[in-house]
Amino acid sequence: MGEMKWYVLRAAGGKEKKAKEYLEKEIERSGIEDQVGQVLVPVKKEIVTKNGKRKAMDKLLFPGYVLIQAELSAKLENIIRNLVPGMAGFLTEKKSTSGSQFERIPVPLRDEEVQRILGNQDENAESAAEIVVNYEIGDAVKITDGPFSGFSGTVDEILEDRSKVKVIVVIFGRKTQLELSFTQVTKE
Repeated sequence: MGEMKWYVLRAAGGKEKKAKEYLEKEIERSGIEDQVGQVLVPVKKEIVTKNGKRKAMDKLLFPGYVLIQAELSAKLENIIRNLVPGMAGFLTEKKSTSGSQFERIPVPLRDEEVQRILGNQDENAESAAEIVVNYEIGDAVKITDGPFSGFSGTVDEILEDRSKVKVIVVIFGRKTQLELSFTQVTKE
């Protein structure tokens, strides 16, 4: 048994996870699990605030690609190239075979690339999701929660580290600055 290496597979955009599932099922059905270490769709967690609700989402690090740790064989290459819907094959390079003949062969990732990608996945699994702020200073917002619910104002400051935003609202004819959670406001 040879050494397992990491390869990059091209997948249809938006179908990476489905292609991964199909590939894993096809590998299991063909009985070649011993040739495959793991199949991975690298993602990072983000918290997105939409309509006043916070939601954790997975964001693809490499859209259109799936990674596989495998010991390549003709059978596995055939499965990847021909039997998995949404999979377009390997990232390859041209190698000269004889004279003017060229063959496209899968190129394994370098060890440092693999460590960086897998390190990001491990770090992502351990850390809290990253917060994506969809507010900018000067944006018009509406307060949706709390004692000032229904008031409108403008974003004056964004405190990403505390998941808060400072909003200027007019209360009784005076401008007042309120510190609110990202979940208490929505863009108008």
